[in-house]
Amino acid sequence: MHILLTRPLEDSSEMIIKFKSLGHQVSHLPLINIVPLKYEEIEPLAYKGIIFTSSNAIKYLDLKNIDKKILCFCVGSATEKKARSVGFQNIIAADGNVNNLKELILQNFNKEYGKLVYVSGEIISIDLDHQLVSAGYNIERIVNYKSIHNKNFDENFIRDLKLKIPDMVFIYSQNSAISFLDFIKIHRTENLWMNTNLMCIGEKTSSILNEIKWKKIFLFNPGEEEFLLYKI
Repeated sequence: MHILLTRPLEDSSEMIIKFKSLGHQVSHLPLINIVPLKYEEIEPLAYKGIIFTSSNAIKYLDLKNIDKKILCFCVGSATEKKARSVGFQNIIAADGNVNNLKELILQNFNKEYGKLVYVSGEIISIDLDHQLVSAGYNIERIVNYKSIHNKNFDENFIRDLKLKIPDMVFIYSQNSAISFLDFIKIHRTENLWMNTNLMCIGEKTSSILNEIKWKKIFLFNPGEEEFLLYKI
């Protein structure tokens, strides 16, 4: 099977190795670049819990004054792994779904405990902080990175991709979906994806690519990629 991965190399390298070890052909098309943003330093004693919905939020956070024993909520296993690697000890992780993460917070963090801080990128698929505020929580969102669209692609790679269109494409965000749609249109490949299975995180992400004709569209959570290979 020919699989196209679209996250930055740092986030894709383990999966590339894994899929290749299973005998698959893997192409890598990084659709976005991650850029850190300046933000107000977190007051170490102001919060009783911290929320991460991506590993990039942890990567670009100044951790030197943050208590690593603070209750830490992570959206999925990859984010949990990153949190543990930088020293967080008291972690509760969902299965890659923000709605499930919200339920875990409601179940495990009493609003009377104090204030939460939510560290995220500039664009998020679900307004988790607003939903928690509506549920009575005291929460502050800090934005410490943004995604920018990658415009530079190797012409040889594009030629080879056109000659052998992937059987499966993984898209991880609305930003990536927008970038991929631009890529498809710029390189005039709109009619080449009819035998490709599109794998997207969330309906908002998949809806951006609905104007392209796909074999099938699947919604998935991070960590399910290998399982999805056996569903098609």
